[in-house]
Amino acid sequence: MSTDVATEIGDLTVPQHVAIIMDGNGRWARQRMRPRTMGHAAGLEVLREIIRAGLELNIGFLTFFGFSTENWNRPADEVSFLIDLLRRYLQREVVKLHEQGVRLRFIGNRDRFDDDIRALLVNAEQLTRQNTALNVTIALSYGGREEIVSAARRLAEAAVRGDIAVDEIDETRFEAALFTASLPAPDLLIRTSGEKRLSNFLLWQTAYTEFVFTDVLWPDFSAEHLQQAVAEFGSRDRRFGGIIG
Repeated sequence: MSTDVATEIGDLTVPQHVAIIMDGNGRWARQRMRPRTMGHAAGLEVLREIIRAGLELNIGFLTFFGFSTENWNRPADEVSFLIDLLRRYLQREVVKLHEQGVRLRFIGNRDRFDDDIRALLVNAEQLTRQNTALNVTIALSYGGREEIVSAARRLAEAAVRGDIAVDEIDETRFEAALFTASLPAPDLLIRTSGEKRLSNFLLWQTAYTEFVFTDVLWPDFSAEHLQQAVAEFGSRDRRFGGIIG
């Protein structure tokens, strides 16, 4: 995975790949004494805004934590709403994103989704696969530990078959077995809502990622907040384990 980052736009050093944990929908709704589902719907509107902002900032890759493996354990009515929200998003937004030159990818375990959702995911990826203006990846039914275990299992199976030798398994081969094999490592990870943890998101990929934590709840997050996080990223010295100066 590349550690090359950054294009210069005005005074901003723009990271190549920004990952975002979209957190705080439920609290946003609770503050307004509304159902949690209202927070999720509001959060979807922000997703649209941040994708537009990514295009304007010339960010190469945006990756969003949309739905975790743990989210399946939420109340059934909330899960049902989230799945329907995803369905409607795929039905209504993919063509618009395609027209903007956005390439869509989805990472995670798709097996638990209904057939129509899986078909919509495949359609979105195939329709947009040649686009280059912005690469958007959405993690759905995703868990970082599950991803790592799955990669280890695939490599172990390849070794048992004799396709590779055990001593040929290195970081490069391991990364190639991850869901994110075709993506550079995130340069910047943003988490909203004041929480300061990864919550099982991109555990391998964020080894040298810069983190920005903000108290802003996801439905209140804006293009301006994204630009502020990018500016903070640009103010840091990235050493990748070495020494500068």
